[in-house]
Amino acid sequence: MATMYVTKEGLERMKAELEQLETIERPKITQQIAEARDKGDLSENAEYDAAKEAQGMLEMKISKLKDAIASSKVINEAQLDSSKVSILMTVRLKNNATGKEQKFTLVPDNESDLKSGKISVNTPIAKGLLGKAVGDTADIVLPNGNKLSFEVLEITL
Repeated sequence: MATMYVTKEGLERMKAELEQLETIERPKITQQIAEARDKGDLSENAEYDAAKEAQGMLEMKISKLKDAIASSKVINEAQLDSSKVSILMTVRLKNNATGKEQKFTLVPDNESDLKSGKISVNTPIAKGLLGKAVGDTADIVLPNGNKLSFEVLEITL
């Protein structure tokens, strides 16, 4: 499995979700299966079938989360160079077409949240910004064919 880069907070969130699934959700589904089984004939028991399916989905989610945690590598912020745009950097940009300023923080895929200005490092805009320094222009072609041009105004960690 490929290494997945995460922040310390991102890893802690995944571990907390795993604990919630294993200690609260798993016993809850086991209880539902036991209750449905107690109702008799399993061949015509929709509750039993639904609980078994929910259990399978939960176990799959737990397994994926365990794999993600095992393949995670926490990004060491002390080793990042803030003279160029890279992951975990906050970048203040000027859209050269509109003159408007925008601010983004480049984060791992699983931590992106557009509402709080966090974009995945794998988005077209982030990929176009990687390696740029203050004063550089990033010309980015979006998947829909539109072109954007940004001037990098500031890079902070």
